[in-house]
Amino acid sequence: MPTVILVRHGRSSANTSGVLAGRTPGVKLDEVGLQQAAAVGERLAQLPLAAIVTSPLDRCRQTAAAIAKHHEALRPATDRRLTECGYGDWTGKKLSGLMKDPLWPVVQQHPSAVTFPNGESMRAMQQRAVDAVRAHDAALAASHGPGALWVAVSHGDVIKAIVADALGQHLDTFQRIVVDTASTTIITYTATRPFLVRLNDSGSELASLVPKPETPAKGRRRKSAVQSSAQSSDAVVGGR
Repeated sequence: MPTVILVRHGRSSANTSGVLAGRTPGVKLDEVGLQQAAAVGERLAQLPLAAIVTSPLDRCRQTAAAIAKHHEALRPATDRRLTECGYGDWTGKKLSGLMKDPLWPVVQQHPSAVTFPNGESMRAMQQRAVDAVRAHDAALAASHGPGALWVAVSHGDVIKAIVADALGQHLDTFQRIVVDTASTTIITYTATRPFLVRLNDSGSELASLVPKPETPAKGRRRKSAVQSSAQSSDAVVGGR
């Protein structure tokens, strides 16, 4: 199956002001966030991306546009299933104040039990995000083949929930996962299991994701490390 590169949006004005932006319209990248988005666009420029899909919120659309700048044939598509969690009445409030709310420790320790007041449950957030990634993955496998690479631009909690699912972990463990702004997290889905290739990566080279040709004498293409391990859905034993 294809490989998805999950990109968290760059730093936003809400990130620096300590406000839970949620789905508040008009929250854009700050100056640092714009630089981060440009940098992740440069990192992904070398990859033959098959698609760019993004949350409809402005900070993600800006990040997706910075990536698409290096891929003239691609126009980012929006998918509401990748949007931020619906924090309901918590939206727009200071995190320092929310920490005093009785629901805060539940969010930290037992997120699978949380439904935000007049908002979304964290279980529903995870389900629709995982469904979105798997659906796009399957569609791109059919249209571009199993070696396709594609980008999904989303939010911290959403990406953490997708990673927890890929690792076979309960949602209650997802607060142990860190996903920084403008970081890349890479997952390859196969018939029987996902492979978490990289997590919260902000600086390593990405060229190894691209298949490289073998010597002409063999007449075959050498698969990337990701594709080789995922071809049969079997994990490498003893390391590479």
